[in-house]
Amino acid sequence: MDTLALALVIIGALNWGLIALFQFDLVAIIFGGQSSALSRIVYGLVGLAGLYSISFLFRDREKTQ
Repeated sequence: MDTLALALVIIGALNWGLIALFQFDLVAIIFGGQSSALSRIVYGLVGLAGLYSISFLFRDREKTQ
C-alpha cells in the first residue's frame, strides 16, 4: 500500500510540475479533460494517496547501523 501511495503522489507531483512549468495537464490529456470521470477518479486517488502519505511523517524509522 505504501508503494502504491508513493507512486500516486509522485504522479501527482509530476503533473503539478507540468502544469506550473508548461500549463500542461497530463492527466487531463490522457483521460479526456479535467471534468471527465476518469480524470476525476485519478485526481481523487492522488488526493487520497497524499492523505495516506501524511502517515509517513509520523512513523518510526528503522535505525541502520
